[in-house]
Amino acid sequence: MTEFNEPTSAFGLHLGYDLTAWDEGFARYEMPVAAFIGNRQGLPHGGAIASLLDAAMGLCGCWPGEDGGRIHALTLSLNVQYIGQAKGARLIAEARKTGGGRSTFFAEGAVHDETGMLVAKGTGVFRYRRS
Repeated sequence: MTEFNEPTSAFGLHLGYDLTAWDEGFARYEMPVAAFIGNRQGLPHGGAIASLLDAAMGLCGCWPGEDGGRIHALTLSLNVQYIGQAKGARLIAEARKTGGGRSTFFAEGAVHDETGMLVAKGTGVFRYRRS
């Protein structure tokens, strides 16, 4: 459980990621490199890395502001570039909102491990879904 008033999704609980920083236009999720997220070579699966990146980019544009109202976003487009191999025991995704308007926003993010190794970068387009 995090200190933020944002519950982790069932999928996020399954993968084991946790929200560790969130502010207007920024979000950070961290996930342990567990055996069950490994591919056939025992490395973190690209799908797990993409999911972590998608979660961070999708949340970075949903800061509730002063009223604390819930804001949700749906992923319209996700582009991931895999750059390096994780060497550490944790994956850290940081994302920033880069623009947008009333109904959509744009974000970019990166995944590093705790040793500083750049694992992946990505961009996305997200549509607001207010509840």
